[in-house]
Amino acid sequence: MSSSSVLPIHKKLLSISLCVCVILAIGVKVDGSAGTTAADQFVYSGFSGADVTLDGAAAVTPSGLLELTNGTLRQKAHAIHPAPLRFREPRNGTASARSFSTSFVFGILCPDPDACGHGIVLFVAPGSYDLSAAFPSQYIGLVNATTNGDKGDHLFGVELDTDQNNEFRDIDGNHVGIDVDGLVSVSSASAGYYDDRGGGVFRNLTLASGEATQVWVDYDGDRKQIDVTMAPLKMAKPSRPLLSTAYDLSTVLTDVACVGFSSATGSFNSRHYVLGWSFAMDGPAPAIDISKLPRLPRFGPKHRAKLAEIVPPVATAGFILAVGAIAVLLVRRRLRYTELREDWEVEFGPHRFSYKDLFNATEGFRNKNLLGVGGFGRVYKGVLPVSKTEIAVKKVSHDSKQGVKEFIAEVVSIGRLQHRNLVHLLGYCRRKGELLLVYEYMSNGSLDKHLYDASDDVPILDWDKRFMIIKGIAAGLLYLHEEWEKVIIHRDIKASNVLLDKDMDGRLGDFGLARLYDHGANPHTTHVVGTIGYLAPELGRTSKATPLTDVFAFGVFILEVTCGQRPIKQTSNGNQLLLVDWVVDHWHKGSLTDTVDARLHGRYNIGEAYLVLKIGLLCSHPLSSMRPSMHQVMKYLNGDMPPPELNPTLQNFETLALMQNEGFDSYIMSYPSSVATMTTMSNVLGEVIT
Repeated sequence: MSSSSVLPIHKKLLSISLCVCVILAIGVKVDGSAGTTAADQFVYSGFSGADVTLDGAAAVTPSGLLELTNGTLRQKAHAIHPAPLRFREPRNGTASARSFSTSFVFGILCPDPDACGHGIVLFVAPGSYDLSAAFPSQYIGLVNATTNGDKGDHLFGVELDTDQNNEFRDIDGNHVGIDVDGLVSVSSASAGYYDDRGGGVFRNLTLASGEATQVWVDYDGDRKQIDVTMAPLKMAKPSRPLLSTAYDLSTVLTDVACVGFSSATGSFNSRHYVLGWSFAMDGPAPAIDISKLPRLPRFGPKHRAKLAEIVPPVATAGFILAVGAIAVLLVRRRLRYTELREDWEVEFGPHRFSYKDLFNATEGFRNKNLLGVGGFGRVYKGVLPVSKTEIAVKKVSHDSKQGVKEFIAEVVSIGRLQHRNLVHLLGYCRRKGELLLVYEYMSNGSLDKHLYDASDDVPILDWDKRFMIIKGIAAGLLYLHEEWEKVIIHRDIKASNVLLDKDMDGRLGDFGLARLYDHGANPHTTHVVGTIGYLAPELGRTSKATPLTDVFAFGVFILEVTCGQRPIKQTSNGNQLLLVDWVVDHWHKGSLTDTVDARLHGRYNIGEAYLVLKIGLLCSHPLSSMRPSMHQVMKYLNGDMPPPELNPTLQNFETLALMQNEGFDSYIMSYPSSVATMTTMSNVLGEVIT
């Protein structure tokens, strides 16, 4: 049987792959290089002619490699043994998981092992499990943000993860983990093995080394024990496993389930391969014939025999591109924006949309599709003609003083960011004087609408959703400040820049004012920009945005969401009062929880409300040195660390807040000034905070 006989499944039919697995006859045999085995075991020594169910990017190469991903970004792939296996049997009146053993040989290739994709998972899942909703990112093509951790999934897996994700509490970016119903491992260890030849000493292995490595997974149904062992190819199985965990899989696995592999690349160039695979119930897995395994490919120049096939089309394409580039340059001389550089687009730019597609998607940018008007442009809803994907298109205003600069900053900042609490930038377009950004559409609009819109068609946000949104935006800011390759300071955190997706999860957007710098470097002094009410007091003196100025704005944001009040309140006598000062006043009076949004009618968790109000005041502390980092904030919100007691220096907050009226660019002030700027007072304040 040739490699063309491998069963391919279209990406839109991902959910069918496991269902097909359930209805196939249990007596399916494995032919060719896989040999012939009983229904409860199989072995693939190479995959040429193997009857394996594939979907997504998965394919079998002519040499017999099971290629899960081929280096394309944001890919997911699955390869599943087509015959279902019975994993549970009646024992002492209950259904108990049977013992099983599996072994496989894998290889992961990355140009840079420190910037690799998201690894491979060997999984066992019910035939009804739907893989189509899984994300091709840190969720490794197996789950998504909603299904991760759902006990109803009945998933068991062993992950070989080449990326560290704090949301899954990963120990490092090169680890092996035992997963149950999600990617938060019940047990994990850095990749490696205990060398019997060296007296049992532990030796590290790099998962993305490009070398073939063998893994053994054994479950003892009597002892309820899971063992995971690994070693370089051609080395005997070490006597001591890398991981050994007591866990009763009878509570996880269904009676009949399927076994397979899942993988994803995310935002990095990587390739995932399986060279051989064996499995057996109630006994050791059959030995893989190492001599029959195909070789892993190598990154680098192609074989000389391929050059004759590659050079002519490349040369032709290069000639066409050169002619096209010359034509474009000649035309661009007559255009208004010929001075714009194109180098940054090659380095940072995501997918570029055609203006025609965006024009048609928004019905010519008609007013009926207008979602809102911001400081730097209008936002329209659209539907792409071919894919039918809903999008939001932002057109930067022509009269914006920094329109082009802010447009480029936004593309560079978020074009490569991948986090579930950040609005995803899909692409961009430039045409004559028009600058357009294309985002994924957030069906529930901006958060401020849900906080302040009194209309009947916008329900009041309940407490659970507010708490979830606060935690989500905190996670997004932690990613920007500490977890991405550069430090990103957002500089405009507020409720109107938080969008809600179809699940009412909060996504931080609008990076038009964002600034980037390297970890460990100092941010540069710049113009003070942002929104009055969210600006940290020290900005009026230093004009230097830092992560702690973002923390200040996040503190105000927490109070805004919890209290249902805008950052600047209108008092009954017509004066203006900062929301932070109002909450501090209640703190002094011992009535802090009285500030919680009255529209909740007392239906909220008092402990959580007190916690977030306390965190809000800590984050919006007038002294930047007293504010927590976002890493600490996440520990407070997750209950991993109690927040410190509020500092008495908060008594000075109202006075220090006067600095927000000194030195700020007038065009970005969303609220009128509440007090006049006083030079003598600012001098006193400078002494207080230094």
